[in-house]
Amino acid sequence: QGQRSSQQSSAIGKLMAAFDKLHRINFSKPKMPWSTSKSFFLSALVALPILGSAFMSPMPSLTSARRHDVVAPPSTRCAIPSSSSSLSSSKRTTSEELIPREILFGNPENISPLLSPDGKYLAYLAPSPDDVMNIWIRNLSGTGDKKDDRMITNEPKRAIRSVSWAYDSETIFYMNDNDGDENFHLFAVDALSSEGDDIPPVKDLTPGENVKAQNIFTNYRYPDQILVGTNERDPKVFDMYRVFYKTGEKYLDTTNPGDVIGWKTEDESFEIRAATVRNSEDSSTTIRVRMSADLVQAPVEDTEWKDVFHFPYGEEGGLLNFCADSGKTGYLTSSLGRETTALLKVDLKTGETLEELYSNDKCNVGGVTLDRDTKELRALAYNYARTERVFFDKELEKDYEFLKSKATYPSAEIGVASRSLDESKWIVSYSRSDGPTSYVIYDKPEQTVTPLFVSKPKLLPYKFAPMEDVIIPAHDGLEMVAYLTRAVEEGPSPLILLVHGGPWARDYWGFNTQAQLFANRGYATLQVNYRGSTGYGKTYLHKGDKEWGVGDMQHDLTSAVKWAIEEGIADKDNICIYGGSYGGYACLAGLTFTPDIYKCGVDIVGPSNIKTLLDSIPDYWAPLRNGMLLKIGDVDNDEEFNKKISPLFHVDKIKAPLLIGQGANDPRVKQAEADQIAFSMQEKGIPVEYVLYPDEGHGFARPENRIDFQGRAEQFLAEHLGGRAEDLYEVEGSTAVFPLLEKEDTV
Repeated sequence: QGQRSSQQSSAIGKLMAAFDKLHRINFSKPKMPWSTSKSFFLSALVALPILGSAFMSPMPSLTSARRHDVVAPPSTRCAIPSSSSSLSSSKRTTSEELIPREILFGNPENISPLLSPDGKYLAYLAPSPDDVMNIWIRNLSGTGDKKDDRMITNEPKRAIRSVSWAYDSETIFYMNDNDGDENFHLFAVDALSSEGDDIPPVKDLTPGENVKAQNIFTNYRYPDQILVGTNERDPKVFDMYRVFYKTGEKYLDTTNPGDVIGWKTEDESFEIRAATVRNSEDSSTTIRVRMSADLVQAPVEDTEWKDVFHFPYGEEGGLLNFCADSGKTGYLTSSLGRETTALLKVDLKTGETLEELYSNDKCNVGGVTLDRDTKELRALAYNYARTERVFFDKELEKDYEFLKSKATYPSAEIGVASRSLDESKWIVSYSRSDGPTSYVIYDKPEQTVTPLFVSKPKLLPYKFAPMEDVIIPAHDGLEMVAYLTRAVEEGPSPLILLVHGGPWARDYWGFNTQAQLFANRGYATLQVNYRGSTGYGKTYLHKGDKEWGVGDMQHDLTSAVKWAIEEGIADKDNICIYGGSYGGYACLAGLTFTPDIYKCGVDIVGPSNIKTLLDSIPDYWAPLRNGMLLKIGDVDNDEEFNKKISPLFHVDKIKAPLLIGQGANDPRVKQAEADQIAFSMQEKGIPVEYVLYPDEGHGFARPENRIDFQGRAEQFLAEHLGGRAEDLYEVEGSTAVFPLLEKEDTV
């Protein structure tokens, strides 16, 4: 939460952090897709990538499974290794026993707690009796016993992963898609109408086939309505609609002229007053502002859209919020004239900078907290290696100091998951790298902290490894922030290089379920914020331009492996490269372009041919395509360059075994990307295993499929790196199919 504003979240520059957190599939840290102010926007799950943000990061997963005591269908290689390990258990950083996959990747018992605006009720996500994450409600004046809480939704198959209260303190909003197609719809349900075991009816506020909702805003001054963007008129762009969610009435509020990729509201009027515009030719970004949306009473000149701020390609920034002066001034982040983004107060009519409020030489400005009514700056966060805060409000600083004094673990990061409208009650999270997140209720007037629940209490009996933040020098001396999770307290072990997706995203410190599984099985994990990662300023970001595959982005990963070997952390003969989305591409690139470094690789939803990747992106990403070409390289017009950086054309160089996981409904990295390299490797006799999930998209959201793939990956790693492995078992409900085996059967 330190990376998000407690007021209206900014689409600009924030999505990279959100996508990265989703990529980590970490449900011990709080995830608030909506901000806690009078207006909010839905971030990573439903928003377009903007200004250097991630476009290839796996979607989130809530994971749980029911197991059978039979062996699952064989993988392509059909090998199931033993659970032996050469590591001394006395040196382990995690529990001596094998921590079950179901414990690590099972559904959290409690996540995403949200106070109703009036502070009387708590909404949170928890498993249904069928083990699907749904929305539950607790009356805070009741017993506080979970058995008295009520489930108000009953999604039968696909987990709900985002939830927010309406300002009437009665209605809950949530979003969901269909089998991973990412056409998220916005739903509303009456949280207080349920009697007994009855589930209240659900309203789809954004109906229609292939319709996607995003840019969602609420406002406590207008509690009966919301603003939501959909692409129902034109699949390439999002118009803004005003929806009266009690009745379902919907009116077109603001039409997208064709170049707008994000919108902003002014709170007092609840009008669409700003737009983020992407130039499809040069990939520059413009902030367009109007002084009023009242086309009847306001002067004509006030209702006209004017280009006020301009960010040429290579710069970072965007409008965060309007000030409480009818929107004459506002808060802007900008890298113009500097390396990292600064927080500025600006005149929205002239574009003049009125005051520089904060900047940091090492990293960009992160989450910003504003006063709900006065819009005065209260605090901001930044994150170089760990989350740090700067306070402008002494009272708020005292609150954080008080909450820090109540932390059970000194290294825990404090986050505010939710506040009541009057801010008398807070939901506070304590997140650490070596255990699950705990939540408390903070009564501000009484200065008391009451335990609420732990996200995954089944983790508590086990020992987990702490995550270390380290600085790694690249081959050219560039300093890279990275995160190390050791398997043993001292000495080398096999290493998994876990590459984040995006690539315009970054890794963060915190409890990483994947890294903890690896550590328990005997593998150290290294996560690197290679050049091209976000948050470290414009030069660091754009040092990754045209450096995919055979360039410096991949060289940075090689440098990180060499560092781990030289530091005595990694066994040089047992290195695996593992990643999802862009991380999957980096895996393929590592095996093809640096084949002598890696013993094996795991690619999840990774592209193998960059040209075919870009040719198949969703319609609503069309305004962003040119920016992708500027960052990746012109694969449209330079066939040789595409062949140079696309692993598909270098399959002959692969020496190490590869495991591929793919969702059949992935709208970003289509199934063809996995098919073409898997079949090519099979035809050439290169060891490859390929698992396809017909009901998944960009990542594995269904717990049955997630657990299934983790089991196969665990066996694969044990075979090739020599670590421990829990027995492979059939996961009830998993839809795994094996295209390579099916082809063999057909032949």
